[in-house]
Amino acid sequence: MSSINSKPILKASDISDELKDDIFAISLEATNKFELERDIAGSIKKQLDLKYDTTWHVIVGKNFGSYVTHEKGHFVYFYIGPLAYLVFKTA
Repeated sequence: MSSINSKPILKASDISDELKDDIFAISLEATNKFELERDIAGSIKKQLDLKYDTTWHVIVGKNFGSYVTHEKGHFVYFYIGPLAYLVFKTA
């Protein structure tokens, strides 16, 4: 995939600024490294599971609906370029 330099655009979140910034950085790196949405999502999940313990869920795509239950303080929904990212942790 061509290098994406777009700044993530936050749509909804209940996480700390520090965690949000880290998720944004991890997501930008994955977006620039992989082409397929499932590979981007898989890379983000693996990094978050290693760094912040397991049970992270990551959805990446251009068109999806969702209704999820998440651990308080561990939900973020944002865009990078044309892709939407839903990242959350469950207990």
